[in-house]
Amino acid sequence: MNENALISQLFKSEYSKIIAVLCKLFGIKHIEIAEDITNETFLLANETWALKGIPENPSAWLYTVAKNKTKDYFKRQNVFTDKIIPELNQQNEAIEIDLDLSNQNIKDSQLQMIFTICNPINSPDAQVGLALRILCGFRIDEIASAFLSNKETINKRLFRAKEKLRSEQISIETFDETTITERLETVLSTLYLLFNEGYHSNSYSRTLRKEMCLEAMRLTYFLIENELTNRPNVNALMAIMCFHSSRFEARLNELGETILYDDQDRNLWNEELIEKGNINTTIQKENPEIKTAYKLIKENCKIDIGKSVKEIHNLVRGLSPYPTAWCLITDQNQAWDVKIYEANYI
Repeated sequence: MNENALISQLFKSEYSKIIAVLCKLFGIKHIEIAEDITNETFLLANETWALKGIPENPSAWLYTVAKNKTKDYFKRQNVFTDKIIPELNQQNEAIEIDLDLSNQNIKDSQLQMIFTICNPINSPDAQVGLALRILCGFRIDEIASAFLSNKETINKRLFRAKEKLRSEQISIETFDETTITERLETVLSTLYLLFNEGYHSNSYSRTLRKEMCLEAMRLTYFLIENELTNRPNVNALMAIMCFHSSRFEARLNELGETILYDDQDRNLWNEELIEKGNINTTIQKENPEIKTAYKLIKENCKIDIGKSVKEIHNLVRGLSPYPTAWCLITDQNQAWDVKIYEANYI
């Protein structure tokens, strides 16, 4: 793997880890500093590795540089002494910065960042934008492409979202079981919206659309791996993502146009993801309190206009839960994806 490809891969995998740890140490209100330090770390990697070659342990190299740049930055700007220490109620101005990039602290910091970013004080689109940037390490131009927008608009959206977190004094904290229970549905809604934006995106980049889906699944699996958040509704969401993404290669033609279910090449379906979805539905099905449908197939997904409005509404939400729902409307040889932002009974 060449330097550029490796850096791109590491940016996706390590970017969120470094930022999460930095934000945990200094607070979400200093998130721009965390972004600057992380970006400078990868810039130095790009320059150094091109001349000296890729180090034996690229991730460890990045962590070491991030630690050093954190110390250098605050010493140079005097931010640590003048701003950070007073907020942390520290009296010793000579305090040593300890950027803990151990595996356990990275996992804890990432979990806390997920709950911080997926906060209902911001709009769903703002939450997804922040998730793509902070939690998934997407570049601004990639986010702009995903939203069919431009970099200036995305930068403004992200800036307003960060300002909202600051103005509401949102902090990165360790959540207890009660808080997690209260906030988990919001987190899952944001992750599913992130998945939806990739699965139904009109972006011309097939790779980008797939990466968005995979990132949503990665974050959901991250919740499953943590004993505090490994709950039946998380497994239910993972099952839905697995079933949908198993048909990713079969649902679009070479022009990016939707191929209807009956016309899809089932040989292109990913059997491993289908099996993974079945495993997760078993976990979810064992808990009677879960309201999400544990498995939806074509036969029970048909919309019967003879049903009540509430039944139709619940079916649409079962196919694509809050905060958005998608319906596929067909008319002879044409098909449209209709995105529902809000539904009311009339």
